[in-house]
Amino acid sequence: MSKKQSQSITEQLERFVAPFRFDGSGEFHLKPNKTHEKDDLDKAKAKEILEANQERLRDFQEKLYAQDRWSVLLILQGMDAAGKDSAIEHIFAGVNPQGCEVHSFKQPTTNELAHDFMWRHAAVLPRRGQIGIFNRSYYEEVLVTRVHREVLDKEKLPPKLVTKNIWRERFQDICAFERYLARNGTVVLKFFLNISQEEQRKRFLERLDEPAKNWKFSMGDVAERALWPRYMAAYQDMIRHTSTQVAPWHVVPADHKWFARVVIGSAIVGALDALNLKFPRADKASLQEFKQVREALQAEAKGGSMKKLAAGKVADT
Repeated sequence: MSKKQSQSITEQLERFVAPFRFDGSGEFHLKPNKTHEKDDLDKAKAKEILEANQERLRDFQEKLYAQDRWSVLLILQGMDAAGKDSAIEHIFAGVNPQGCEVHSFKQPTTNELAHDFMWRHAAVLPRRGQIGIFNRSYYEEVLVTRVHREVLDKEKLPPKLVTKNIWRERFQDICAFERYLARNGTVVLKFFLNISQEEQRKRFLERLDEPAKNWKFSMGDVAERALWPRYMAAYQDMIRHTSTQVAPWHVVPADHKWFARVVIGSAIVGALDALNLKFPRADKASLQEFKQVREALQAEAKGGSMKKLAAGKVADT
């Protein structure tokens, strides 16, 4: 990557990421975080930044895959219609699907409820060289389960473990888990798509008005909307207690989808840039083999044969 491109990424981090990043330093209150923030961008300029980030992401993902040392876990949380699906679609457009996998976590099954709350998530963590995207995640345990206490009852925990401190203990477990991932080479990037209740209302109406979007709507969405204050309190507590240096939260203004994509894409590109990813270099023995193969291929064009070289390789094995 050129010096100019690297400088551009640094500028984007300072402008579009740093203002929305919380790493646990100081106090956090959700209310002052504006949902309609858009810097001084318009859609056209945001599209340019998005396309530049898409190109960078494709390059970084290829190097991440080839280097096979780091893995990246992206976590997207937010209320219904916050734009999680469309953010994934647009930011990762053109990325090689062999190096990227998305997991959406819905209501836990009976089998999943029979295990610890991390079980279903740990089973699909990204392996080295891969980008894993969690559309909702283990954070549902301190959001949905906290708002809907009946879900906790279904987990069948021993009664003596279900105390008034259970949510603080869950926060501690999550922080320890993410610290463990970081120490094993997984970069954890977390995004809360902070949408206003009014913007959600507009998007719900769009889903109702457009037949092609009807499938996205369910009456359950309305029921959860009625619990908005409780969810906002749960999100605030979650961000306060699970933002760390190794896994900070990004509180992304989500009323303008195009701006949210700029913030999220810039944060991902910036994190990958910091890994100093490079394509692996061949050792001397491999370079010598490559030379022999090149000579054999060139000889083949003149009527020669690869059989002798191939036979030698079989003998070596």
